[in-house]
Amino acid sequence: MVMEEHRKALRIGLLWHTFSHGNLGVDALACGHAILLRRAVQRVGVTAHYTSLGAGQNRLAELPGDVTNGPEPQLKQLLKGNFGFLTAIRNCDVVFDIGEGDSFTDIYGVRRFARLVGTKLAVLALGKPLIIAPQTIGPFNLPVCRRVAIAVMRRAGGVFTRDELSTAFLNECGIANAEEFIDVAFAVPVIKQAKAGDRQRVCLNISGLLYNQSYTGKNELGMRLDYASLTHALIEEMGKRPGVEVHLLAHVSGSGGDDDDTAIMLELKRRYPSAVTAPMFKTAGQAKSYMSGMDFVVAGRMHACIGAFSAGVPVVPIAYSRKFNGLFSTLKYAHYVDGKVDNAEAALGKIMAAFDARDSLAVDVDRGLTIANTRLERYVDRLVHILKYPLSEARRKVRSG
Repeated sequence: MVMEEHRKALRIGLLWHTFSHGNLGVDALACGHAILLRRAVQRVGVTAHYTSLGAGQNRLAELPGDVTNGPEPQLKQLLKGNFGFLTAIRNCDVVFDIGEGDSFTDIYGVRRFARLVGTKLAVLALGKPLIIAPQTIGPFNLPVCRRVAIAVMRRAGGVFTRDELSTAFLNECGIANAEEFIDVAFAVPVIKQAKAGDRQRVCLNISGLLYNQSYTGKNELGMRLDYASLTHALIEEMGKRPGVEVHLLAHVSGSGGDDDDTAIMLELKRRYPSAVTAPMFKTAGQAKSYMSGMDFVVAGRMHACIGAFSAGVPVVPIAYSRKFNGLFSTLKYAHYVDGKVDNAEAALGKIMAAFDARDSLAVDVDRGLTIANTRLERYVDRLVHILKYPLSEARRKVRSG
């Protein structure tokens, strides 16, 4: 691979991966991708050490033995002459950039885009192979952001998407080195929990982001859906059903900001005392295992949806961007609420109909999991190819770019 014959350990950079992040979706991406990389490394017959180069690192977290937390990618530090991040990149044989799943876009602002693209340019400038791991890519609404993103992707050793909408976007942009797989969070392991048997457990993954109308309360996401009204109506409607026990689950915690799910979960618990609040989980695997004991899940967070889905539980996602629509369309799963289209009344109707048809949803989940697992295996095959050979094509692109 990217190493001389005498050296047997690969040094793999995990850019924009963060283990034990307060946003369990970020943790799911890091853990899931590391699991798939380990499978590939084992097939290649070498050993590897991974350096996590993500934001919001929990320095007290218990990391896997083969993972080290490296410097966080901060452009401010680079401008101040702190080159720890560049040194860490220089020490890698290959760098996989997962973009926190959906951040390689300008819809979250130019500043965030600059951080994401700046770190990619640093990898390329240091002559290291850059692999853009499976993620949602785009949209890029500003022409300058679009041009820069396309230039970076053309120099990457591989550009991998997790859904058909991102793939279509890359085809439109003329990115020839693009391949479609699936979200790596499907690889997060689960410890299956027993169902209650005497009652139906319905889990609501509460989204602080949607409840508070995005980061500023100004509905930057362009939602037609009044998510707070829907949440209240859903808890009350489920409460009327005999034998239903409502559980509330936070998937993003610790930030204290408007996107933090915990404060909303506790507020709802005060308003609806009979609801059961889930524990505060440290990892995505713990949350996924908890949801495996549910009979039905409604989730406002992408990776809570994936956690429930990959645990085999009927789930209704609350979609607020094309990352939802693209992924579940790829899985041939049509049971979701589109927050940009549906109002609260329509959304409630869809969810209650899905609850009544949950056995049918379970069949569709099973079919979707077959698609996801097949794509994960294809991705591991691709990783074996990347890790086994010297990436001569990617290196030529770096030198000639």
